[in-house]
Amino acid sequence: MISLDSPVAAVFGDAKHKRDKIVKNLGIVTVGDLLRHFPRRYIKTGELTRVEDLQVGQMLTVVGEIAESKPRTYTDRRTGKPAYRLETVLRTDGPSLRMTFFAKNDWVSKYHQRRLPVGRKGLFIGQAGHFNNQWQLTNPTMVLFGGPDDDEEMIRPDQLRGLYPLYPLTKGVDHWDFQRAIAFARSVVEPPVELLPDEVREAYDVIDAVQALNWIHGPDDFEQVAKARRRYRFEEALVTQLVLGRRRRAVRALGARERTGGDGALLAAFDARLPFTLTDGQREIGRQIEADLAEPHPMNRLLQGEVGSGKTLVALRAMLRVVDSGGQAALLAPTEVLAQQHYRSITAMLGDLALGGMLGGPAEGTAVELLTGSMTKSQRTAPMSRLASGESGIVIGTHALLEDRVMFADLGLVVVDEQHRFGVEQRAALTGKAAVPPHVLVMTATPIPRTVAMTVFGDLETSVLTELPAGRAPIQTNVVNLLEHPTWVDRVWERVREEVAKGHQAYVVCPRISGDELEQGEQDEPELDEDGNPVTVDRPPLAAVEEVVAELSEGPLKGLRVTTLHGRQAPDAKDATMRAFGAGEIDVLVSTTVIEVGVDVANATTMVLLDADRFGVSQLHQLRGRVGRGGHPGLCLLVTHAPVDSSALERLDAVASTTDGFELSRVDLELRREGDVLGRSQAGGRSGLQNLRVLRDEQTILEARAAAEDLLDRDPDLLASPALAVEVADLELSQQGQFIEKS
Repeated sequence: MISLDSPVAAVFGDAKHKRDKIVKNLGIVTVGDLLRHFPRRYIKTGELTRVEDLQVGQMLTVVGEIAESKPRTYTDRRTGKPAYRLETVLRTDGPSLRMTFFAKNDWVSKYHQRRLPVGRKGLFIGQAGHFNNQWQLTNPTMVLFGGPDDDEEMIRPDQLRGLYPLYPLTKGVDHWDFQRAIAFARSVVEPPVELLPDEVREAYDVIDAVQALNWIHGPDDFEQVAKARRRYRFEEALVTQLVLGRRRRAVRALGARERTGGDGALLAAFDARLPFTLTDGQREIGRQIEADLAEPHPMNRLLQGEVGSGKTLVALRAMLRVVDSGGQAALLAPTEVLAQQHYRSITAMLGDLALGGMLGGPAEGTAVELLTGSMTKSQRTAPMSRLASGESGIVIGTHALLEDRVMFADLGLVVVDEQHRFGVEQRAALTGKAAVPPHVLVMTATPIPRTVAMTVFGDLETSVLTELPAGRAPIQTNVVNLLEHPTWVDRVWERVREEVAKGHQAYVVCPRISGDELEQGEQDEPELDEDGNPVTVDRPPLAAVEEVVAELSEGPLKGLRVTTLHGRQAPDAKDATMRAFGAGEIDVLVSTTVIEVGVDVANATTMVLLDADRFGVSQLHQLRGRVGRGGHPGLCLLVTHAPVDSSALERLDAVASTTDGFELSRVDLELRREGDVLGRSQAGGRSGLQNLRVLRDEQTILEARAAAEDLLDRDPDLLASPALAVEVADLELSQQGQFIEKS
């Protein structure tokens, strides 16, 4: 008895090498996996394929008709013996294509003749060639329509549908291998279980599971394809939204201590000392957070906004409100550089209000602590003691905050900066230090399209800061393509010298520290052609910090104060370098992407990104945001050797064309094929979503979210939909479910 859980070998025939390939390369292990391996596109079988703009080497998939079929006998020059070939002409709706089939003997020649008579139609796949002023289809493979019943590669007229499915393949396995195996599987396994309640399918115009399976693999027309695809996309979106909806409800059920702000003395004193006016967005989101903190259940909010939009100020005001309420707040940063930067900027903003409990400090003030992994045991003892006793109200730190020895008197708020860099276990380790669940505020400077936020961060309420504070200068971004204009590199370093001569500073960012070792965030995807095949790009070695700083110091930037910063340096050395750069003691900082977030040096006006095509769109936008922060116009130069018309250059042109991070985030998703939006991979490749695409299927995701909320309102445990409940539980327990929390 073959079931959905049976090994795929049960329906894939005797070709073990093909079965092994689809298991290893496509992850198809069971019959159920095979039936969920959907066609990537379809080709009409009832008419000849329209062929236009042929190019040599182009891969063609066409429905054609044999217009000529002539056997030839000739003498093999190597052996002197008779040899045979069949010369055919394939008619399409466009240029005809010649195909030649060679045979070792007369029997094989007659076999070809019998299979390819004039008038025979079929699906032909091969490479376009041109010889003697005629187009050819070289090395073709084919599925023929009609013919002998015993020929594996022929489809009888009664089996032929209006559209022929073309599946995602792996080398050595063909479309008809899948078509035959899937057709057999559909004939022997039980019909699929219906996951969606009848009322949901009726309300959102979704076909049933059996119809969807039939139409996705054997459609008569594209309308059936569209309805089948909608079914599977809606189903996936609904299961995902049910997982997130249940998580939102679980958080609300936990219960938390209300943080109403007490007399508000600390926050009021802080606001009174601000030398500028809050933006409308900062005030509105501040009110949202205050309302959340006053609730008897934990706040779980995502705060996203452009680089420099003032997220840290919003988070600090939330922390001060919690301190006013008698609690403590912790800010968790992903790197020591960022933690130290936050500590410096927050204590600077607070001024003497950060001297709470100290001699001469204001009565309404609070102490601010820093805890990082590089601090010695003796350096940590005093701040840890003050946190445990409640003497200090705010702590800023890295993973060191997660250690068991770090205790709090009353942890009321956890602020997580750049949440995607932390795992769910790490977040739980910090929130678990509170006697009752603390409120949580997640910050990210990576703009996220609405449907991505809804699909990945769907268990969080979302706030978006779109305004930039007054005084932020515009940033000019230019692509410097050294493949086309090698001499432009001289002008790059001239511009750096000009900015330094004006009293400003510059960053030079490299993708590597030294040698060929990949750095975090570096794109290591090959350039692909239109058919998805890797393209070899001839380029010089990638820029590395240690080599570049030597070249610049002895060459175009000789005489300037040039220093390095990268992740392999000791924490104390990195902090000293950043302090010196902030104090204006360094002219040019040559670094890796450690300066991507949180680094705020107002006098830095120029950034040179070497091998800029090695970074993603969002990361380029983040890096660019490090300049133009002090009221001086910023300049960002994207230096590259990417070929013209390449997707890499397209990415860079997109970054140069706009400083709108939300627009770029959509471009990023479109260009990098979405990536694993539910998982760890944020650099492109196969999506963790199987059928959904968060930009293309925005309306479907919105509908699924509404359906999920309605279902959970009526039936929180999904008792009336047991099959759907199993799918939701499976996702909650799976890696993807964990990744949703980690994102």
